[in-house]
Amino acid sequence: MQMVANLIGGEWRVGAGPVEYIPNPATGEVIAELPHATAPDIDDAVAAARKAQPAWGDMAVPDRAQVLFRFKQILEEHLEELAELITRENGKTLVEARGDVRRGIDVVDFACGAPTLLMGTNLDQIASGIDMELSRFPVGVVAGITPFNFPTMIPLWMMAPALAAGNAFILKPSQRTPLSAVRLVELAGEAGFPEGVVQLVHGAKDAVDMLLAHPGVDAVSVVGSAPVAKYIYETGASHGKRVQGLGGAKNWLVVMSDAELEATLDAMLLSAFGMAGQRCLAGSVAVGVGKIGEVLAREVANAADRLRVGPGTDDVDYGR
Repeated sequence: MQMVANLIGGEWRVGAGPVEYIPNPATGEVIAELPHATAPDIDDAVAAARKAQPAWGDMAVPDRAQVLFRFKQILEEHLEELAELITRENGKTLVEARGDVRRGIDVVDFACGAPTLLMGTNLDQIASGIDMELSRFPVGVVAGITPFNFPTMIPLWMMAPALAAGNAFILKPSQRTPLSAVRLVELAGEAGFPEGVVQLVHGAKDAVDMLLAHPGVDAVSVVGSAPVAKYIYETGASHGKRVQGLGGAKNWLVVMSDAELEATLDAMLLSAFGMAGQRCLAGSVAVGVGKIGEVLAREVANAADRLRVGPGTDDVDYGR
């Protein structure tokens, strides 16, 4: 059984906090033990990040981009491995898991454009006797707090742009899906990010609260439920941090009377049941306008009955 560790200052360290057990959701088999990080672990991770960030931030932007290019290539080479790992600890199908990894790699690809994306601007004589110049600088140490439903995509959403901009990054993944985060950080090390620039700490609310209150953390990004995002936004801001808080979302689907039924059903099923509905923008309520409502309800129920549900590694429509 895998013992999940934190990456702190370039070294793997098993936490001394409460232990929880990570199951394969399709089988119930326990596949890993996750000891939570403690306050000293968090302090050491932040200290290592603060020590490493100045040199990384001072590195020429094209040189930082070269590390990201290597990271992207390594992720491409390990795409299938990462997808299988997501299915193992999260339960989504391999097709969905490959999409998870692919969308994350797309953001790393975007961040490789840092030499262009980070360019400033200047304009002489913006007003009489006044010249204007815009330059971009790293914020410092950025913490990313990520959810269970996209264990690879969302960490890469946060990690790649933060690193491209010259920040150090501390990842606190969901305690439900820590294995994907461990592998991402291992691959980041292979790409050549300097020691301490990428850190990994595990835990639940206690770990989040420590990061939110820590004076060495300059910015926090979170994706989670609306109440969690609100809490982190308010708490982080009260401690003087920049906070990006992205809350969960569900969509109401309005189906007009002239809708093309077959295409509508396909879209509704994918939205409502894809990844068990555990994603932002999933359609949880559908309203049929006029007579199509009765037909729609019947056809959705019939189509749902035909869905194949099972382990994500099998030939199924939706994992469990």
